[in-house]
Amino acid sequence: MEFFIHNLAPIMFLGLIAFLLLGFPVAFSLGACGLFFGFVGIELGVLPESLMQALPLRIFGIMQNDTLLAIPFFTLMGLILERSGMAEDLLDTIGQLFGPIRGGLAFAVIFVGALLAATTGVVAASVISMGLISLPIMLRYGYDRRIASGVIAASGTLAQIIPPSLVLIILADQLGRSVGEMYKGAFIPGFALTGLYVGYVVLVAIFKPTWVPALPLEARTIREDNGKSGLLSLLLLTIVSATVAVYLGQHYADVLTWWKGEEVTQVATDETIVVSMCAGVMLAFVIAVINKVTRLGLLSRMAERVTFVLIPPLLLIFLVLGTIFLGIATPTEGGAMGALGAFIMAMSRGRLDMALLKQALNSTTKLSCFVVFILIGSTVFSLVFQGVDGPIWVEHLLSGLPGGQLGFLIAVNVMIFFLAFFLDFFELSFIVVPLLAPVAEKLGIDLIWFGVLLGVNMQTSFMHPPFGFALFYLRSVAPVKAYLDKTTKKEIQPVTTMQIYWGAVPFVVIQIIMVGLIIAFPEIVSGGLDKTGPVDTSNVQMEAAPSDDIQEPSDPMRDADDPMKDLQLDNKKP
Repeated sequence: MEFFIHNLAPIMFLGLIAFLLLGFPVAFSLGACGLFFGFVGIELGVLPESLMQALPLRIFGIMQNDTLLAIPFFTLMGLILERSGMAEDLLDTIGQLFGPIRGGLAFAVIFVGALLAATTGVVAASVISMGLISLPIMLRYGYDRRIASGVIAASGTLAQIIPPSLVLIILADQLGRSVGEMYKGAFIPGFALTGLYVGYVVLVAIFKPTWVPALPLEARTIREDNGKSGLLSLLLLTIVSATVAVYLGQHYADVLTWWKGEEVTQVATDETIVVSMCAGVMLAFVIAVINKVTRLGLLSRMAERVTFVLIPPLLLIFLVLGTIFLGIATPTEGGAMGALGAFIMAMSRGRLDMALLKQALNSTTKLSCFVVFILIGSTVFSLVFQGVDGPIWVEHLLSGLPGGQLGFLIAVNVMIFFLAFFLDFFELSFIVVPLLAPVAEKLGIDLIWFGVLLGVNMQTSFMHPPFGFALFYLRSVAPVKAYLDKTTKKEIQPVTTMQIYWGAVPFVVIQIIMVGLIIAFPEIVSGGLDKTGPVDTSNVQMEAAPSDDIQEPSDPMRDADDPMKDLQLDNKKP
């Protein structure tokens, strides 16, 4: 019994693992484990009975948490956009744009995956959409099944790390940090990871060109009357827009100085990128509108198509992320504006009907309830775990690792990587992160940087064979039997589960490389955060107000001229 009392924290943690391995739902496993060991601790005299009285207050605190409101807003925005046909239009247009080069369809999937991640933030929506739309086309034109499967699954998981990500909202809440700062920190790593995916496809196109063939000429439907592709016009439009964006980015501090009327010397990297990109996009949009209205013929069909298909989601990205990064809106307000923007986009496409709305609201409600129930269960567990000195046990376990900060980071990332085989990011965020955060803070690790690092690592939970959810989503839409292609009239062989698993392996390795890069070069994350200069304590002065300016509070019982004096005396009760 003495051993049980002194080791209640590790026994409680092992009890939770046992509950999960038995297959009980995570929310109920957390709550049941917390309540069971809470009552055991009270009976053994380890915990006071009053500890459990704090539980209702904690649960009401969850209900009053404004940060969590961003989850249903971003989920609804993503589901509306996914069902409004935006992904289909993007994949069709970008596929035509990159089609003439080797790996063009794979590049299109990665690009559209990053764009969907920045507008939807929902992995399931991205993977299923791209699996339904692009996988048949890639199989039709001879793509290797492993490459096609891996690219689609990996591009869909970009919604994990590119803002507005549900993972980052949960991590910010569990780490006690701002969601906006977490978004800023993840902005550069998210697109750097996208670049690594592109680099992998480039290597495949160079060394295994038969795995990623270009689209044949008959499949390139967006062409000019003279048979040309119209890419030169698009290239010129891109150069003009990019030049304006780069120029504004270089002189953004001067623009802010003029706008605010005071000198601005430092500007956050993410803010500069978002504002300059928005300026370039708006310029391209204005040129395309003028060309269409006046029919000057400045732009080709390809240039017009790409511009009008890309502009709405890019403007939605600026509406959401731009207002958050500029400090105009909180993440919750940005999510609300994003949901409204998604409604407007769906209405403009004529895709918004009552059936779509009911389906999106139903799915949003389910996901939001799922998150809140897990959070309630984790609150019960963490309250009792703290009562039995669990954080102290975890701190002694992890802070004694050799290598200091680096040793701690390596051990934690290895642990998260292997736990991701069995747990998804919600479970990791609610169970593991609250245990790691105090130790990281005590070791002097910035929690925003730590949260982004864990977010990139948790992204592998969607890609791990055999339990990765992105792989399950893709398996649900990939062909399981041979079928006759309607366009080429050829028999297309099915995609096997093992091909999906092997296709995911290179991208899991890329994600691990990204984790290593963030540890080796912290500026990848911190470069996007607001810089605040050090406070010069030598110039700090404390002045007390002169004694003549200090007025004593009047006492109505002492003030003879107070008209309320008699009334107060009369109303005194014995």
